[in-house]
Amino acid sequence: MRRLVRGRLPDGRPVEIACERGAISGVSPAADDAGLVTLLPGLVDVQVNGFAGFDVNEEGLLPDTVHGLVDALRAHGTTRFAPTIITGSEERIRSALRAIVTARRERHETRRAIPCINIEGPFLSPADGARGAHDAAWIRPPSIAEFERWRADAPGLIGIVTIAPEWPEAPEWIRHATAAGVRVALGHSAADGDHIRAAAEAGASLSTHLGNGVAALLPRHPNLIWAQLADDRLTALLIADGHHLPPDTFRAMVRAKGVQRCVLTSDAVALAGLPAGEYTTPVGGRVVIAADGSIRLPGSALLAGSGATLIECVRWAAASGGVTLAEAAAMACEQPAALLGIDVPMGLVPGAPADIQTLDGVWLASTDGP
Repeated sequence: MRRLVRGRLPDGRPVEIACERGAISGVSPAADDAGLVTLLPGLVDVQVNGFAGFDVNEEGLLPDTVHGLVDALRAHGTTRFAPTIITGSEERIRSALRAIVTARRERHETRRAIPCINIEGPFLSPADGARGAHDAAWIRPPSIAEFERWRADAPGLIGIVTIAPEWPEAPEWIRHATAAGVRVALGHSAADGDHIRAAAEAGASLSTHLGNGVAALLPRHPNLIWAQLADDRLTALLIADGHHLPPDTFRAMVRAKGVQRCVLTSDAVALAGLPAGEYTTPVGGRVVIAADGSIRLPGSALLAGSGATLIECVRWAAASGGVTLAEAAAMACEQPAALLGIDVPMGLVPGAPADIQTLDGVWLASTDGP
């Protein structure tokens, strides 16, 4: 059945989008542009710890939790994502990997929504500030043997791993992981510029939530933020929730890296969307949701993930981050899709899934297609 959706692309052009068999079959100029709403595609989030009470890092993760997370994110505009497992015991990490693999096997919608898995830790800095909300008890040096056990549990599905590049073992580990087809990200680190450059030379290609997961006080220069901004081999993952990066910082980072080397991510946790108050969660332990929606460690300015959805990040980036809506949309759809290796076109283009929503997050078309 053919369906037509009329509206404005993120760059403002009025269009009529034809959808057939779960995919966009054509995009043509709209003859009448009166009263058209702004359209967005389904979004792609490279870092999701949880959302709406569904937690990838809960003890004994079950496939049903993964299915619930897929559906909850889709209801809020995110159609593809990388579930993100954080620092913990090896058995907890491996158990979560196996649960996600099982969930993908059980349901087509889950398999389509999860192209790969993101592992943030445990090879991070143990230093306060740099490790953020990660449990210091489980931080450990990079291990190729452990990485290979992850790969055995989730064959072909380990997409991103975050590592602190100052570990002596880091360059060898990065070379091994990248040779296996994994994107290595730098983050939760107390590295210096030499560590950053050595990691990029070894094959690291991403910066996990750049500007966060570092000490509260850094030298003016040199420091690891400048080094990552200056290295064109690294694409910056940026949390555009209005809390992790102030507007001026976000603008300066995008200008330094260039829009094409920036990807928006929510870093959402299971508490996203819940009322203000104190909670206990595997991501950060005891945390507080403040009245402004930020999630922090009690009595601290340290953030413990984000309470935002990716579509909220797109709106914030376009309103306060100094980028156009079209640029923000690309940083939350086409660019992360390429990063995660999604093998179908993404965006509001022919051949892409017929997932079309308004800027306010109302679905106008949705697909069970590619």
